Amino acid sequence: MDTNYLENNYLTLVGKVTGEKKFSHEIYGERFYIFNLEIPRLSGVSDLIPITISERLISEDTLTEGQKLLVKGQFRSYNSYESEKNRLILTVFAKDVKVISEEEQSEEENEITRKDVITNEVVLVGYICKKPIYRQTPFGREIADILLAVNRAYNKSDYIPCIAWGRNARFCQNLEVGAQIKLVGRVQSRTYEKKHEDGSVETRVAYEVSVGSLEVIEENDNETTIETENQEAV
Repeated sequence: MDTNYLENNYLTLVGKVTGEKKFSHEIYGERFYIFNLEIPRLSGVSDLIPITISERLISEDTLTEGQKLLVKGQFRSYNSYESEKNRLILTVFAKDVKVISEEEQSEEENEITRKDVITNEVVLVGYICKKPIYRQTPFGREIADILLAVNRAYNKSDYIPCIAWGRNARFCQNLEVGAQIKLVGRVQSRTYEKKHEDGSVETRVAYEVSVGSLEVIEENDNETTIETENQEAV
């Protein structure tokens, strides 16, 4: 079992603070807050990603509206019990944050067409914990839903929903529960409607990893790699 948890789960995000920070919880006198980071895609759509951050990483002005940040950390999950039902909650746990100055923003905007400018990338190494669900859209697009268990310290695991496309989706439908994989992708948000028994409809936001490349890690350390086309328009 891999014990280097920082290598199992790490991400880099660049975006702007949107909305106000909210108090999350306190552990041993250390207070944590949650805020949303708005990250634009090449398609013009933006993802709103929740960030959990320690008070020790921020100053009074760090989380002001519109502030541009570089966030490094891990994509984590925890269970929330609401109305006697278990719900998986996903958040980015920040381990480092940097305020991007106006000068740095101008330099980045001048290079916005460069493909190697990373604004949203997550790397996960984990185990398939549910049989991947493969399907096709009415337009023939191939999609596979994956639930990945990623080990964390203190015998904990994060359960991260991922979505693969095209050749990756076709490949994932043959993966068995327990297979170890490494994937590189981006964190994305999407809204959906939850219908309740009383007929009411609630709009919710789901978070997942859109897979860009995928490797199956064999016991003899051989790896099979498949890469998909650019999925920014998704």
